[in-house]
Order: sequence, then C-alpha cells, then structure tokens
Amino acid sequence: MSTYRVAVFTGEKTIEFKELELKKPLGTQALVKIDSCALCTLEQRVYNGVMRYYPFAGGHEFAGTVCEIGDKVVHLKPGDHVTARILTNCGSCYYCRNGHENQCVISFQASLHEGINGPGGLSEYILIDESLLYKMANDINLSYAALTEPLACCVHSISQGNIELGDDVAVIGVGIMGAFHIKLAKLRGARVIAIELDPERLEIAKEMGADVLVDAGKCNSVEKVIELTEGRGANVVFCTVANPQSAAEAIAMAGKLGRVVLYSSFHPKLPIELDVNHVHYSEMIITGSVNPKIKDFYVASKLLSTGIVNPARLISEEVPFENIDYALQRAIDPETYRVIVKI
Repeated sequence: MSTYRVAVFTGEKTIEFKELELKKPLGTQALVKIDSCALCTLEQRVYNGVMRYYPFAGGHEFAGTVCEIGDKVVHLKPGDHVTARILTNCGSCYYCRNGHENQCVISFQASLHEGINGPGGLSEYILIDESLLYKMANDINLSYAALTEPLACCVHSISQGNIELGDDVAVIGVGIMGAFHIKLAKLRGARVIAIELDPERLEIAKEMGADVLVDAGKCNSVEKVIELTEGRGANVVFCTVANPQSAAEAIAMAGKLGRVVLYSSFHPKLPIELDVNHVHYSEMIITGSVNPKIKDFYVASKLLSTGIVNPARLISEEVPFENIDYALQRAIDPETYRVIVKI
C-alpha cells in the first residue's frame, strides 16, 4: 500500500507529519502531486494559536502536477500543471444562485484529507475533484502558480473598486496583497498612489508599477492624497492593512463618488468613527472584499500563466517540506512577503 505525508497542525507551534493511504482517483477526481504551497496568514494564525483549529491540515495556496485522473475527467490529463480553488460553495444557497458564490453559507469548510479538517495543500499529494482545479501554463514556475489564490482575491477586490481609465487609485499598504492591487490597478489604466511606512516596500511598489510613492511615516497620507488629486481625493482607495485606523484614513482620502474597498480583515476588530453626512453628501461607496469568485480565480490563473503578472519579487524564500517549522517562523516575520514550502 502506498502512502503519502500531510503536515498537520496539532497545537500551538506544533506540526506533525501524518501518513495516509494514497488512493486512486475515481470518476471526476484527479490525483495531484503538490510541488509548492504558499503560507498565508491563515496558516500563520493557526500556527501561532490565534486560531485554534486543531488538528488542522493547512495550505490553501498550492500548485502541482496531475499524476492520475478518474475515468470521468474531461479537461485534464497527467502532466498538466494545476492550481486549486479550495473555497467551498454548495451551488444551491441564495448566494450561489445569485452569482455570489464567494459568500456561500458553507465557505471555509474544506476537508480534503480523510479524517482531517482543512484545505490540506501542505501535503505530498491531494485527491481533488476536477471542478476545483485550474490548468496553468506548462512552462510556469509552480511557485508562481501557488500564488493564484491570493492574486484571485485581489482580482475580486479590484472588481469591487470598479476602476475606470485615468482614475486616481490609492493603495494603503504594500504587503503582497497591496503589491498585487498596485499591479492590477495599473492594468486597469489608473494612476496609482502607493502608501506605506516601510521604504523598502515602497521600492517594491515602484517595481509593481506605482506612479506615486507616499511615505506615511514622513507625511499625513490623507492630506498628501488630497493634494495629489488637486483637492478632490482619490477615485478609489484600497485598504490592505489590518489596522482599523488605516480604514478610517482610507475613507478620509476618498473623494466625491469615491469607492473605498476594505480589503483586509482587521485585527483588533475595533470600530471607527464615521461622518455619515460625508458619506451622504459625497455619494461615496464603502464596501469590503472577501474571497475570489470562480471567475476571479480563472482570471488570476490566466494572468500568471501568460506572464502578465510576474510575482517573483513577492516570494521571500522557498523552504523544503521537511523544514516546515522554519518556513512558518519565516512567514510570521513581517519583513517577508510569501514564503513557499517546496514539497
């Protein structure tokens, strides 16, 4: 009997390798040999004990190669490079039927390894339905392909912002998600203003296409954006920083008819003051963005496969599977972007 290894979070800062039986794909299933898995904030929070989902098979940003397929698989063949959209959706609830499957009532309930909760990308193999897999270019670097999911989240956010040609777009924060927002906003034809405290991250913003760099440690970023837009304020503001104060600043720097997208989840979850008359008179739109739709994921897979988006500068380190503890410690370091575990 063949077996494979899965990395399982069993407690705070505790990971164990579990051996499971390697089964053959049936019907519409495909067996994927995982090459690369990126460590998102979800895995970091479970590892740190902030989210206590134990035991938990982490890893929802991954890519690999199809090894075998079931007899009803239509669009894939052995040797194909693939990534996966693990976010679950039932297809029949109110939100799924209304075209908002990213808001499905059963989201985040993945369990792809028998008897273990979690998406399970930190594994040597995964058995998964064809409908969840997205074919990537045959020559793509699979570390890049592993970043399809975070890019897809940003594709959805950009859609929420409804950017028009020539818009002034402010992006608060230049972590990996802020960097992707900058690149995508440029592809939409915007002038992009990047706002960040870290000078090194501002350099990344420049490489991703930002037109104006604002060092938030040296000036009032709200006043600066209003100055740069001749007193109007930004057409669109994306807040990719987890601090609620940044959300307040995002609203303050948006102009009339502006769209404010609160992309990040906020920790701590604190309220902010809101001048409701300002919202009323300016007709601004304040919205959020969470989870990519199926279309968003497909768009992201195309952007990476064709090289339109190159995420090379956003990969801080590649770490062997055996050193997963070290990989998570590196991922927690705020200096890093994405750390990739090479299975």
